[in-house]
Amino acid sequence: MVPRPGSSTSLLTDDDLHLWNEGTHYRLYERMGAHRVEGGAQFAVWAPNADSVSVIGDWNGWNPDADHLQSRGVSGIWESFVPGVGRGTAYKYLIVNGRHVAEKADPFAFHTETPPRTASKLWDLVFDWGDEEWMLGRGARSALRSPIAAYEMHLGSWRRGGSGRHLTYLELAEQLPPYLVELGFTHVELMPVMEHPFYGSWGYQTTGYFAPTSRYGTPQDFMTLIDALHHAGIGVILDWVPSHFPTDGHGLGLFDGTHLYEHADPRSGFHPDWNTYVYNYGRSEVPAFLISNALFWLDRYHVDGLRVDAVASMLYLDYSRDEGEWIPNKEGGRENLEAIAFLQRFNEVVYREYPDVQTYAEESTAWPMVSRPTSVGGLGFGLKWDMGWMHDTLQHLSRETVHRSYHHNELTFRAVYAFSENFILPISHDEVVYGKRSLVEKFPGDEWQRFATLRLLLAYMWTQPGKKLLFMGCEIAQRAEWDHDGELDWGAADDERNRGIQRLVTDLNRVYSAQASLHELDCDPAGFEWAVADDPAGGVLAYFRRSGDGDTTLIAINLTPVPRHGYRIGVSEPGRWIEILNTDAGVYGGSGQGNLGAVDTGARAVPDHGRPHSIELTLPPLGGVILHQESPEGTG
Repeated sequence: MVPRPGSSTSLLTDDDLHLWNEGTHYRLYERMGAHRVEGGAQFAVWAPNADSVSVIGDWNGWNPDADHLQSRGVSGIWESFVPGVGRGTAYKYLIVNGRHVAEKADPFAFHTETPPRTASKLWDLVFDWGDEEWMLGRGARSALRSPIAAYEMHLGSWRRGGSGRHLTYLELAEQLPPYLVELGFTHVELMPVMEHPFYGSWGYQTTGYFAPTSRYGTPQDFMTLIDALHHAGIGVILDWVPSHFPTDGHGLGLFDGTHLYEHADPRSGFHPDWNTYVYNYGRSEVPAFLISNALFWLDRYHVDGLRVDAVASMLYLDYSRDEGEWIPNKEGGRENLEAIAFLQRFNEVVYREYPDVQTYAEESTAWPMVSRPTSVGGLGFGLKWDMGWMHDTLQHLSRETVHRSYHHNELTFRAVYAFSENFILPISHDEVVYGKRSLVEKFPGDEWQRFATLRLLLAYMWTQPGKKLLFMGCEIAQRAEWDHDGELDWGAADDERNRGIQRLVTDLNRVYSAQASLHELDCDPAGFEWAVADDPAGGVLAYFRRSGDGDTTLIAINLTPVPRHGYRIGVSEPGRWIEILNTDAGVYGGSGQGNLGAVDTGARAVPDHGRPHSIELTLPPLGGVILHQESPEGTG
C-alpha cells in the first residue's frame, strides 16, 4: 500500500512545503530527494508543471507505470513511499508534461552512477567522524588574522595509480595529507567534486549537486578523505558553482518540461561562454535549492569553506554579451539585482549557521565591497580573489628584465587598493592551461633566470598582504601545462632546481605561519608600509609587514639579474635584522648571495628614506630577502 501524502512516512510537513515555496527552507536535503526508511525509500521531487511523475529504477525494471508519485498540490512537490528499494539502487524520475517526457536524475541525490552512466543511487550518509578536535578549533584557523595558504588541486590529475587510473578517495586520504603537511599548507582547495558528466569540465558543469563524483568512490570514501585531512590539521575548501549548469538531458534544464530552474529567455537564461543555463535567482525555490546545497557540504561533509566560482558572471546581466543580447534590470541597469540578493543571502545564511568557516569569491572585476558585510551593502563574502594582483604580477615578471623599470607601477599599483577588500592572492589552474604555459615557462631569460624569477614570484606572493593560493604542480616547477587527463610531472621533482622550488614553498609556508607580521594583518592597512617603492631604475621594491603588537618583517626584492651590494634601506629603530629567508640560497638553487644571516644598523645612525636609521643589504639577482627585526632582548 502506498501511503498518502502527509502520512507518518512522509518526510515533508506542511511547514516544509510552506518554507520551500517561500524560498526560506535551507535544509532541503533532509526532506527532498530519496531517503531510506523502514521497508523501502521515500522519494520527493519538485516538478510543479508536470502532469505525472513516477520513479523508475532497478527494482521495478525501469517501468514508468510501476511507482507513481503523488502531488502535494500547489507546492509543486511530488512524493511517495516505495517499498523494497535498498541502498545502492539506481533510479531516475520519469516526468511527463504533455508530450514532453524526460528521465531526470534526482537533484538531491547523495550518490550517482559513475559517468558516463547518469542515474542516481539511493544512499545514506552515515559516517563515524573522528575530527571533533578540528571542528572545535577550526574557527581560529579560518580567521582573517590567521595564516591561510591553500593548495588548489584537481583530484583526478594530482597523481594516478597503476595503468593511469584515477586514485580513489581512500588512496588520496593516505597520500595527500602527509604531502600537504610536509609542504606546510594550511588548507586544500578542491576543484568541484560534485558529480559532473563531462570529466573535461573539471567539475564546473555540475549535475549531481549533493553527490561527490563517484569516479573516485562513495560518499563515505570522500568523508574519509576530509576526515584524514582534518586529522592532519588541513582545512578543506570546496569549489562551488551556483552561476550556471549544463544542458545534459538528465540534469536540471527543462526539468518538468518547462524552464524551472533556468530563465526561459536565452538573453537571461543561457551563458554564451559555456553553453550552459543560468539559474533563475528570482524564483524563490531556486535560491533555496542552492543555499541548501551550500549548507549541505558544510553540514554533512564538514568542509571549512566554499569558493564561489565565476561571481562576475552572476553580477552583470551583460556579462560576455553584446548589445541586444541581454535584458536590463527593472531600473534600466546592467546589474543582476536578483543574483546580488542571492549572493548576499547565501553569505548571510552561511555565516549565521557556520560562523567558523569562510566564503571566497572568484570575482574578476572592480565590483565594490565583495568582502564587506551585507549590512553596509556588501556581498558578504569573507575573502575575494585578487585577480588584479595576479594579472599585473605575472605580466610584469613575464617582461624582459631590461623593460621592467618602465612598468614599475604594475607592482606598486596594488598598494592603492590592497585593503579595499579582504584578499587572497591566487595562482590558480586558469594560469597554467590553454596555451598560457606553466608558471616557470612564462618567464624570460635562460634556465637559471627563469627559476630565479619563479623563486622571486613566490617570495613576493607569500609576503604581500593577503592569503595565498597556489595550484598543484607549481610547487615543483612543472614545465608542462596542466593536463587533466594525466598527472603532475612528479619526475620533475628529481631535478635539483625543481626540488629547490619545492623547498622554497615549504619554507615560505613555515615563515608565513610562524611570523605574525606576515599574516596577522593581511587584511588591515596597519600591517603594511612601503620601505622603497620609487626605485624603478634599480629594480628594487621593499616593504615592511607588521603584526598588531609591532612585530616587524622587512622584505626586499631585486627584479633585475644584477646583484645590488650595499643597498641602503631606512628603518625606524636601531638594532639587528635577522635574514630568515633568501630566495638565492644554494638550497633553493640560487647563487648564494646574501647577508650572512643578519645585518645591523650600526652604532652611528645613518638616516635614509625619511627614517632615522638604515641598514645595508646585499640584494641577490632576481631574488628576495626576508629579514625579521630582532626584539630588544635579542630573541628575534
